[in-house]
Amino acid sequence: MSDENIFLFVPNIIGYARIILALVSFYFMSTNYVVSSACYIISGLLDAVDGHAARYFNQSTKFGGILDQLTDRCGTMGLLVTLSYFYPKYMFLFQLSMCIDISCHWIYLHTSLLQGKTSHKFVDIAENPIMRIYYTSRVVLFFMCLGNEAFYASLY
Repeated sequence: MSDENIFLFVPNIIGYARIILALVSFYFMSTNYVVSSACYIISGLLDAVDGHAARYFNQSTKFGGILDQLTDRCGTMGLLVTLSYFYPKYMFLFQLSMCIDISCHWIYLHTSLLQGKTSHKFVDIAENPIMRIYYTSRVVLFFMCLGNEAFYASLY
C-alpha cells in the first residue's frame, strides 16, 4: 500500500480550487455578474486541467473522479438555482434538469465503480454506444459539455 496522500494529489488540489471558485460564484450570482461569471468560467476551465494533470502526474484516483464529477454537478446546480430565481416560470424545468443530471451521473458512476472500473470514463466496446462515444471521443465530450454550459450561461 502506498503512503502517498491522495487528497494532496495535484488534480485533487485543482478540484478544491474549483469548489472555492464555485462557492464564490454562487455568492455573487445575484449581485455581481462579472465576478460570478469569471469564477464560474475559471472553475469550468480547470475542469479540463484537472483531468490532464491526473494523467500527466499519473494521479488518477476514484476519489478524484468522484470529486470532479460532484464538483461539476454542484456547479451546474448552483447556476440552475439562480436561473430558477431569475425565471420562476421555468423553475420546474430547471428542477427537472437538476434531478436528471444528478441521478443519471450518480447511477452511472456508482455502477462503474461496482463493476470494478477505476473510472466511469472507461466504457466497454459492448456497452451503450452513446455512452461509449460520449466518453471516448474528447471532441464529443467537450462540445456536449460546452453546449450544456453555454445554454445555461446564455440564460444567466
